[in-house]
Amino acid sequence: MQKILTIAGSDSGGGSGIQGDLKTILSLGGYGMSVITAVTAQNTMGIQGIVPMDPDFVALQLESVLSDIGADAVKTGMLANADIVSVVAEILSKYKIDKLVVDPVLVSESGKELLEKEGISRLVDKLFPMTYLLTPNIPEAEALTGKSVTTVSDMIKAGKKLQKMGPKYVLVKGGHLQDSPVDVLHDGSQYYEFATQRVRTRHTHGTGCTLASAIATLMGRGLPLMESIDQAKRYLYRALRFSLRIGSGIGPTNHLASITREMARTQTIEELDKALERLKRLNIGHLIPEVQSNLAYAIPFAESVEDVASFPGRIIRMIHTVATMTGAKFGASRQIHHLVLAAMDYDPERRAAMNIAFSDVLVRRIRSLGFTVAEFDRNRTPPDLQEEEGSTLAWGVQDVMEELGRVPDAIFDRGAVGKVAMIRLFGKDPGSIVDLIAKL
Repeated sequence: MQKILTIAGSDSGGGSGIQGDLKTILSLGGYGMSVITAVTAQNTMGIQGIVPMDPDFVALQLESVLSDIGADAVKTGMLANADIVSVVAEILSKYKIDKLVVDPVLVSESGKELLEKEGISRLVDKLFPMTYLLTPNIPEAEALTGKSVTTVSDMIKAGKKLQKMGPKYVLVKGGHLQDSPVDVLHDGSQYYEFATQRVRTRHTHGTGCTLASAIATLMGRGLPLMESIDQAKRYLYRALRFSLRIGSGIGPTNHLASITREMARTQTIEELDKALERLKRLNIGHLIPEVQSNLAYAIPFAESVEDVASFPGRIIRMIHTVATMTGAKFGASRQIHHLVLAAMDYDPERRAAMNIAFSDVLVRRIRSLGFTVAEFDRNRTPPDLQEEEGSTLAWGVQDVMEELGRVPDAIFDRGAVGKVAMIRLFGKDPGSIVDLIAKL
């Protein structure tokens, strides 16, 4: 396992700095180590206080780690003051660290100064010459170059100017652009653009730390720079898309979204297969509609139908019981998978769904058990969606959820020309849906 060292401040809120870096390093397969430069009191509302560490103690931490364990890559974040910048540069030079990613943290998201003028001067003079990759955002690029940066063209110029200050490569991050974000990598003679879809969220705390530590980890694992940046940006995109809505202010990126997704895939299949065995014992053949049924379950933070599993060939009626052609698989049934993804847009915890036969008796029974039930009318489907396979269902389910502002336990429709009436059940997992069916 590659050893990745982060040199940064401690974030008591856990979203950025040392805490955010270590989560990122672990998620991407590295062994994380830390040198703390400052202790902060902060939360989602901002920074309430900063206490820089004694520079001699920062030096001692660095010596302790590098003299014994070593590092395959190093990332720096908040360095707090000029003296800390100097000792960090001196010791990294002593140990000939070649894969050094410098995130020039100058000002916090809430506007608090994190490195004074003399500290910035030493950063440029002492640390930039040994930097492999510098990762400023647009405000940091403006502060370091003294030039306004408002366009991609400005970013290219800033990257070239910063590269002349010493770093081998400069990645100017475009998250502050008004249009779609574009990051620009400059090596002094050529530049490369990395376009990204913007994630519409206010919960962006720790974004810069996350990207820099992700790049450092991937480079430490031996990936080339371009591939490291590309994979790190995909990791950050997912962390932002599923960012955490905690606290009263700006929440942090979700560093564990990617690893949580992958770890859940095996369990998702196991829970579906287990639920199917329970369904077989319940003799529910009468609940299976003419078009047959299916039971679907998504991994946490699902993004596409390939992140949802169900039974290929559907769940079919076998007189009084049910059967399937094979065990559960991912990407097996697009229609019910889209249903689950639609539900997760409103409630990420509602990751399971199953369709059963419609009858007024069943609807009344579900309501009598205390479950929430909603209806949509296929005949109200917008004309432009009526010809597209699955669009009527998707529209109806989304219309219900938008009206309610949440996901009900069941959504039904009474059918239309060429469309079979159906009830769709929603739950947190396959087991909860089987529990409901057992009561019908």
